[in-house]
Amino acid sequence: MRDKVYLIVFLLIAGILFYLGRDVIRRSVLVAWGLTFGGTVIVAVLVITLYRFRMELDASRHELALKEAELNFALQVQQALFPRQLPSSGGLDFSAVCLPARGIGGDYYDVLPLSDSRLVFAIADISGKGISAAILMANLQALMRAVTPTTQFPSEVCSRLNDHIYQVTDASKFATFFYAEWHRNERCLRYVNAGHNPPFLLSGKGTQSLNHGGIPLGIMLGWEYEIGEATLNPGDLLVLYSDGITEAGLGDGEEFGEKRLISLVTSLKNRPLPEIQSSVLKAVRAWSGKEPEDDMTLVIVRAQEC
Repeated sequence: MRDKVYLIVFLLIAGILFYLGRDVIRRSVLVAWGLTFGGTVIVAVLVITLYRFRMELDASRHELALKEAELNFALQVQQALFPRQLPSSGGLDFSAVCLPARGIGGDYYDVLPLSDSRLVFAIADISGKGISAAILMANLQALMRAVTPTTQFPSEVCSRLNDHIYQVTDASKFATFFYAEWHRNERCLRYVNAGHNPPFLLSGKGTQSLNHGGIPLGIMLGWEYEIGEATLNPGDLLVLYSDGITEAGLGDGEEFGEKRLISLVTSLKNRPLPEIQSSVLKAVRAWSGKEPEDDMTLVIVRAQEC
């Protein structure tokens, strides 16, 4: 860029001098020869500059292509971390989707059957964006799947995840996290909400917000999480979501909001889960009127007869 500026200034000055000294050029062979030599030099400099510019442009395109290939590979790796198939037995039906806002996101959900009568599921939102959030998301996913089969209580799982994230990240990194264990024989859901948007349960008793738990993971070492409980009867609907759903449209003055989400899902409660999911995403996109600014994750669970 600097070379281009120098060249433009040089050509501008040369043109002004040529214009002012046009009478002298006609009378002096030496001056004409000097200007011819100078013009040749200028053309040579221009050719060299254009060649350097072309080389830099090709290098930039090559680097951009490499970065795009790396991002595509990272996206494929991240997509592979989500459950390939959601369980259709165990007393619960699932529908889930995660839509990254910028290719690679920090949202996460998981469903992990542990036995015929015990199943766990979770949703998380990693602070930050891009590669760094995706790496922490992968770390959280791997550790949760390693810890869950060896623990008895949701609070213990969250405490171990919390301490790990606190130790391996700086103070600006954390994760909101909702973790639940479904006990089929008891029809009991035991959960911990570590600072995540409270999932809501639609049942015959009305709407219940699942907010027992504690602070997000990674903020304070040694935090003890509280366990919450809920009963899921056949037909009850549980909705887990990230803030990309409820905060859509916030940049334009008004967010989609939790109340609007609850009202929409309530009106669709008896529809098939994929239809509810599609309707929610469609309504959120229509509300924001543009591409999502944040990752959007939605997990819908319906209790069935055991």
